[in-house]
This record gives sequence, structure tokens and C-alpha cells, in this order.
Amino acid sequence: MPKRDFLAIPDFSADELLTLLDLAGQMKAGVWRERPLTGKTLAMIFAKSSTRTRVSFEVGTLQLGGHPLFLSSRDIQLGRGEPIRDTARVLSRMVDGIMIRTFAHADVEELAQFATVPVINGLTDLLHPCQILADMLTIVEAFGTLEGKTVAWIGDGNNMCHSWLNAAGVLGFELRVACPAGYRPDQAIWDANAGRTTLVMTDEPGQAAEGAHVVTTDVWASMGQEEEAAVRARAFEGYLVDDALMRRADPKAIFLHCLPAHRGEEVTESVFEGPQSRVWDEAENRLHVQKALMATLMG
Repeated sequence: MPKRDFLAIPDFSADELLTLLDLAGQMKAGVWRERPLTGKTLAMIFAKSSTRTRVSFEVGTLQLGGHPLFLSSRDIQLGRGEPIRDTARVLSRMVDGIMIRTFAHADVEELAQFATVPVINGLTDLLHPCQILADMLTIVEAFGTLEGKTVAWIGDGNNMCHSWLNAAGVLGFELRVACPAGYRPDQAIWDANAGRTTLVMTDEPGQAAEGAHVVTTDVWASMGQEEEAAVRARAFEGYLVDDALMRRADPKAIFLHCLPAHRGEEVTESVFEGPQSRVWDEAENRLHVQKALMATLMG
């Protein structure tokens, strides 16, 4: 059986994604207790620092019976110029799966091309598919289904926005994106999903949030963009998710944020800590969806 990778949401079909979410739910409920990674090792390459990605993959691997191996770019030859393809071939002879969190998406694609074990994208500057899996599980927990739901993305057309677009395209829910000019998502990713579901682009956050079941955002300056923070703060004036914006959403709407959050910038304290916020469920769900993903790819 050929190995499978998870680099982007469209790597799985709609049925496969829903099956994965169902398995994650069973794991979270304690119904599914198997240990399919017994005797297996996951290499975890981190070029970018992390809280949720590292802890969830490390704990998840252990709970499935496996051994996680943390590799920062400072600890391995990759950080000293060894080609990615060489690292891929060496690791493939010693471990059973590779998770990588890095900058360039092309690096993850090259790693997957030359690795003979499954490769999981833990985050790149282009995509963050594991986070979207956790978000999908959180929506299912809140509403019972993704079918017929409308999601409003408020803010930067970044790697999270790109993964929301991919998820909407595969699973068919409506996605409304509110971004200022100059910060819109990648056009190729937009076009790839536009014919598969209802996508709306606007520069009015209120228009995006109107009647939405999910309102979600991210920091305005992501990791590596700190120098642009002041410029971005001016560009994103009016894109704050506050109580007034949440009142325009569906009365039962939930608020999501991939974390870390800058309270008072992209979201107010009252929304972030309020009754509609599901950010802590969402963060915990990284553990459960990634366990389901590892069980599926490596087990």
C-alpha cells in the first residue's frame, strides 16, 4: 500500500475528512483506545517555535503507543545546509512518520517527495491544515454537523485563511472572507475552491459576519512578520472582532482563534473570554484530530 501524506486539506476527500473527524471524536470521548503506533517513532522537525503543535503531536504520539522525536533545526544537519531530500531519505530509514513545522511550503513538498514514510504538514507560511482539522471538530461539537454552515473569516488572507478556503472547497460550507486590499488570500487557492462552494470576498467585516455560524480570525502579524506589525495595524483598522460584530452573526454563533491571540488587536477580551468563544476546545482538539491523523497515516 503506497504511503500517504497530509500536506493540505484537499489531500483527503470529503468522506475521508468526515471519517477522520468521527475517529477524533471517538478518541476524545475515550471510546477508541487502541495504540496503533506501538513500536513506532514520529520525527518532529521544528524550524518554527510552537506550543500547541509540539505538545499535541508529542502527547498524541505517546498516547497512541509511539515515541515522538523532537528535532529543532538547530539540532539536525538541516539547519546547517543539508538538503531536504537527503534529510528525508535518512529519516525514512529510521522513523515511521515525519511531522514538519517550517516556513516555505515547497520545503514540505520536497520532504514528502523524497520521504518513504508519511509526512504531515504541521504548518507552513502557506497552509495550516492540522489547525483546520481541529476547527472542523470544534464546529461539529457545537452544531452537530458542518453541513449548511457559514463561516466568516475576518482579517489577514494568511495560511489559516488559505486552509479555510481549502476546507470549504472540499466540505462544501459557505466561507466569507473579509480582508483589506493588499492582504487578500492567494488567488490560485481562491480560484481552486471558488467553483466548489460559495465563497464571498469583502472588505466589510460586518457583511462577512452577517448570520454566520462561525466567526474566526488570527493575529494580524504572523510569525516572521513582526517588522510589519505597525503597518498591518493601520491596514486592519476596523477588522477587530468585538461584541458588536458578534451580534451580527447567528445568535448561536461561536468564535474561533488558532492562537496565540493578541487581545485588543484582532479580538476583544470580551469576545475572546466570552460565552461564544470555543478557543480552548479548539486548542484541545489539536490533540484529538492529530491522533486520528497519525492513526490513519501511520497505524
